[in-house]
Amino acid sequence: MKGILLAGGNGTRLYPVTKGISKQLLPIYDKPMIYYPLSVLMLAKIREILIISNDEYVDNYKKIFGDGSELGLKIEYAIQKKPNGLAESFIIGADFIGKDDVCLVLGDNVFYGQGFIDLLSESIKYIEQKHRALIFGYYVNNVKSYGVVEFDENKKVLSVEEKPKNPKSNYAVVGLYFYPNDVVQKVKQVKASNRNELEITSINELYLKEERLDVKLMGRGYAWLDTGTHENLLEASLFVSTIEKRQGLKIACLEEIAYRNKWIDKYQLLNLSKILLKTEYGKYLEKIYREIS
Repeated sequence: MKGILLAGGNGTRLYPVTKGISKQLLPIYDKPMIYYPLSVLMLAKIREILIISNDEYVDNYKKIFGDGSELGLKIEYAIQKKPNGLAESFIIGADFIGKDDVCLVLGDNVFYGQGFIDLLSESIKYIEQKHRALIFGYYVNNVKSYGVVEFDENKKVLSVEEKPKNPKSNYAVVGLYFYPNDVVQKVKQVKASNRNELEITSINELYLKEERLDVKLMGRGYAWLDTGTHENLLEASLFVSTIEKRQGLKIACLEEIAYRNKWIDKYQLLNLSKILLKTEYGKYLEKIYREIS
């Protein structure tokens, strides 16, 4: 399976903060926002990743990650010329996806919770074995701001709607999607919405019509944070700060994940820590090295 990380858009909801910087480069506590969705793909053991951004900022991501080899990854880059919708990711990334299944994660989403790694592993196996699309539902109060999934008592999906005026459930569709390879063909059937975007909900509706769309619910043991507003960005930073200070463990530490996945060895980990040694982040990596030496 391959991974696509969508880090495009203009970040207008975060103006004036994002007038001169990509939203996904803003800090969430001690690391750039993009570290969090990238960590999701890495936790899912996905090593081939396409980062999609706009022409103005794509070089910034190249500067941070390069070809991904320092983390045991293979990272490619592509440009989304205009914010034409999430589903355009599969048009832009068609050649990258090739004959593989694909996971799409949005660049402004943060996930945390016990069992999250197992959830990701199970989802990949599910797509490979069932060849069905998989989305995730999370209970929220302000559900009108999101895509919404309706399901019955057996968790069978009944409908998916994009920012409905009268939501049929309180379960928002989070920014993490698993699709079989035929999503590349499905996106060709999608027409632009009233917002002149290729909606990810339209992709999900196509799978629903074929009875090939399933939902997994992320319960109370999970945190899902959408960091698209100033308030949500602050809340995410406070959340990460609280967890990391209390546990002494870092969320979305890419170097640690790469090491624990055995994609880099302890000496590579040490070298990466030296680059960041004057920071708490670097000291954390050095601590991990000492514990395993």
